[in-house]
Amino acid sequence: MSIPLICIIVSIIICVAHFNEECPEGLYKKAAVAADSETCSKIGRDILQSGGSAVDGAIATLLCTSIIHPQSMGIGGGSIFTIREQSGKVRIINARETVPKAFKTDLLAMCTTNIQQIEGPHWIGVPGDIRGYERAHKLYGRLPWASLFQPTIKMAREGIRIPYVLSRFLPLLLKEKPDSPLRQLFQNEQGEQLKEGDIVKFEKLADTLEIIAEHGADALYTGDLAKHLVSDIQAAGSTITLEDLSSFNASETDAWKVNLGEYDLYFPPPPAGGATLSFILNTMLGFNPSSSSLEGDEKVLTFQRYVETCKFANSLKKFMKDLNFASQTEAVEIIQKHFADKVRAKISPDRTHDASYYNVTPYLDSHGTTHVSVLAEDGMAVSVTSTINLMFGSRILSSKTGILLNNQLADFCGKTEQIHAGEQPPSSMSPAILYSQSQKHIVVIGASGGSMITTGLALTLMNFLWFGKTIEDSIDAPVVFVDSKNTLNFEPLFDKIVLESLNKIGHKVKTPPMFYNVVNAVSKENNCIEAVSDSRKKGKAAGY
Repeated sequence: MSIPLICIIVSIIICVAHFNEECPEGLYKKAAVAADSETCSKIGRDILQSGGSAVDGAIATLLCTSIIHPQSMGIGGGSIFTIREQSGKVRIINARETVPKAFKTDLLAMCTTNIQQIEGPHWIGVPGDIRGYERAHKLYGRLPWASLFQPTIKMAREGIRIPYVLSRFLPLLLKEKPDSPLRQLFQNEQGEQLKEGDIVKFEKLADTLEIIAEHGADALYTGDLAKHLVSDIQAAGSTITLEDLSSFNASETDAWKVNLGEYDLYFPPPPAGGATLSFILNTMLGFNPSSSSLEGDEKVLTFQRYVETCKFANSLKKFMKDLNFASQTEAVEIIQKHFADKVRAKISPDRTHDASYYNVTPYLDSHGTTHVSVLAEDGMAVSVTSTINLMFGSRILSSKTGILLNNQLADFCGKTEQIHAGEQPPSSMSPAILYSQSQKHIVVIGASGGSMITTGLALTLMNFLWFGKTIEDSIDAPVVFVDSKNTLNFEPLFDKIVLESLNKIGHKVKTPPMFYNVVNAVSKENNCIEAVSDSRKKGKAAGY
């Protein structure tokens, strides 16, 4: 046998062995889904295993999440998809809610710093979720549209056991009126509030999902469902009309991109919050971070630089505006390296400043939302974030459709002086995809937690890209969140030496008992896939 032939045979054997190589325990070979609950991650995984695309898996997972975590998202809200095609091209599908045509003209005068006071009908944006699913499925779906709805319809009709996370927020509904449809949904026949482990059924929502599954998105935006939905929310005091619903369109654009050394970061343009995230990472990159950045005195210095960067980032949130109603120039400037260089020069290693130094204006901090990360066998990836805004959104449940409505227009508070019909509110949502050409490594990542989304993602990516941590350890690491008042909120297990050192420098600090930043990620490197759902929301990933 000739030497060239022997070489070819050996090469084939090596390639086959490499392809069949088993991944270490806990990692996956082909595909994975990371969602806020194991139930929903498994539904997404099953869709992928049955031949579905990454988009199919993401849609089925989101529908599931709408009943497992109805306090966070649902089809009465909106979503933003970041989709990496097999070719490597990254596209955005934006189905964030919009301002209705006949919006309350003095709405911004009703803004308050008290989250509890911005519920109700005037804050409801025109919901876009189903239109977003429809656009994504038409472009990238493989399985029939209806099949994506079946697992959730079955669960909604038969009932689910109330999970721990949902049970924690149910007491919020006790202040609603006794005849509130939302309050009644989570009560038993004796009028007692349901608790963890009790069965709750979403029968009206199951009916609605069946109709959408059979007749498509138009059923909700132009059909009888639209009439029922508008009838209910107008009765509650909303100005949303049938015309608002029928004219809603999900948009499709290219992703924005910044380079972070060996990785390119892809994210949605404003009104999403990815530009703010990229600014933080660009600024921190200029300090030449490495694994030694978290050792000894360097750790205090690293977090001093980080929290100062976040204070400047807070001042940039006012530029995360719908680009159909604002100049793109300012937002594009924020993601440039020279802009980060200019801000970095203003950061001191041992002092902080008042709000005017960072040009911060007060705005409303929020929490809520869900995120799903999906990587399919063919290499297509989906990072999608969906929300109804605050916990249980507007607290208005359409009794005819079972749809819980968002209070998304509250996101304008403190970030603009004027709103327009059709405008999408600014957002912290940053569904992102990182790719390294040199390492052939992809990371599909995103977060929930309202204002904490940027913090959760920035610290996770810094830990992973620069500080030498695994994806799981990067997500689990305690965080510090710089809120809208520039106060440093430390997660309970955060390093006390860093906390006390930053307090001595002059930062205002506190340690809230509950943290809402929740990061879900899928990472593929060396032919093995790691998928992590954040333990803060008791989630678990699934794959095969």
